[in-house]
Amino acid sequence: MSPAPDTLTPSRRARRRGDDSGVPADAAAPVAPTSPTSDAEGEADAPLVAPREATAAERRRERIEAVRRRVVRVLRAIGDVVQPLGWVLIATAVLVWWLAFAYGWREFLVIAAVITVTLIISLGFLFGRTTYEIGLDLTRTRVVVGERAVGGLMLANRTPRTLLPSEVILPVGAGRGVFQVPRLAPDEEHEEVFAIPTTTRGVLSVGPVSVRRGDPLGLFERAHDRRQAVDLYVHPQTTALDGLSLGHLRDLEGLPVQHLARDDVSFHALREYQPGDDLRHVHWKSTARVGEVMVRQYEETRRSHFVVGLSTLPDEYREAAEFELAISVAGSIGLRALRDSRVLDARTQQGPLRSLSSRRFLDELSMLGHSRARLGGIVALAGGIAAHAPDAAVVVLVTGSRTDAAELRLACSRLPLGVRALAVVADTRVDAPALQRIGEADVVTVGALDQLPRAVRKVLS
Repeated sequence: MSPAPDTLTPSRRARRRGDDSGVPADAAAPVAPTSPTSDAEGEADAPLVAPREATAAERRRERIEAVRRRVVRVLRAIGDVVQPLGWVLIATAVLVWWLAFAYGWREFLVIAAVITVTLIISLGFLFGRTTYEIGLDLTRTRVVVGERAVGGLMLANRTPRTLLPSEVILPVGAGRGVFQVPRLAPDEEHEEVFAIPTTTRGVLSVGPVSVRRGDPLGLFERAHDRRQAVDLYVHPQTTALDGLSLGHLRDLEGLPVQHLARDDVSFHALREYQPGDDLRHVHWKSTARVGEVMVRQYEETRRSHFVVGLSTLPDEYREAAEFELAISVAGSIGLRALRDSRVLDARTQQGPLRSLSSRRFLDELSMLGHSRARLGGIVALAGGIAAHAPDAAVVVLVTGSRTDAAELRLACSRLPLGVRALAVVADTRVDAPALQRIGEADVVTVGALDQLPRAVRKVLS
């Protein structure tokens, strides 16, 4: 079956007309010479329709998305204003109105009218000025676990009108405090003092302060944020390690100390030769002048690069208390290193912790959480220390009670050669510190933070 005439393409129609007239199809009409310009214009004109359709579709989608965002914003605003009890009364009013008109019950009509009037009167409490000048002040933005953070909240009416009583909400972490603000005349101030108890390590967001207006029944509520939040750092507990030193290595860039040595890099004085002295340190000019063999005496220079590796893998800790104990141990050792003016490098599986100062180091510990299992445990942490701190003098690894001796031995074997290694195991079931030797490292187990100084003294004795 041949296609219908209206379905033929122009070239086929031209070929049909050429066949009917006896003239070859190619000679039916002169062929215009092609030019690059005409081809380019044809190629450029062909796809112009698609972008116009795409642009129109995109504009239509943008309008739909804008309307959707506007509707979501309105619904969210309504949801923030209407409280659960308000939704119950609104649904009850709609249902009672329907029953009153559907069945003609006058009792339901009276009930519906009462509920509606109650809702309208409650809505009136949302209107009014809440333009307070609010000041939030924390006496300390950094506290230790167990301490109270004391702060003050000052509200002032700087408007020429009297402000009605309202409530001020102060969020603190997952909780919040509610303060009743009385009626304030123009230029009148009101101050509230509060205390924030701290039971766990972390960073609490205090604020933002918001002013809430609502009805006495709690059907509707309107809140406005007036002040940005303030971060409260709750540092872990630490203990002092006074008079303790975990060891050093001699190094050209180290710090000279009061200990004298026969061979080092910091010259101290000349002394008489003693059996066993290296003849390379004989000072020949002084020997010739004094008439006795004089040798050089040096001060020991000790390397200050100190590394604390804290494992944050949850599988290595039996409970959350062990993890907190490990953080306190790492914090205590790190603070001791900073007080000794050493270069502290604190690391976890997630990377290095900023430890240029004691405050920054404790802030980092406050924000510390568990790491993902794929980052590895104490063995992976030791490998990272070996890669990023090959010149470390002392490395302290801190882990939990679920880390066995084989993992500790493997972790210590990955540390740089010649480094002084110490592993601290946090185990809350231990009543007294225990000391053992695994490979080239000393391993101490502590069950409480106050056991750490005694455990370190055992290592040094």
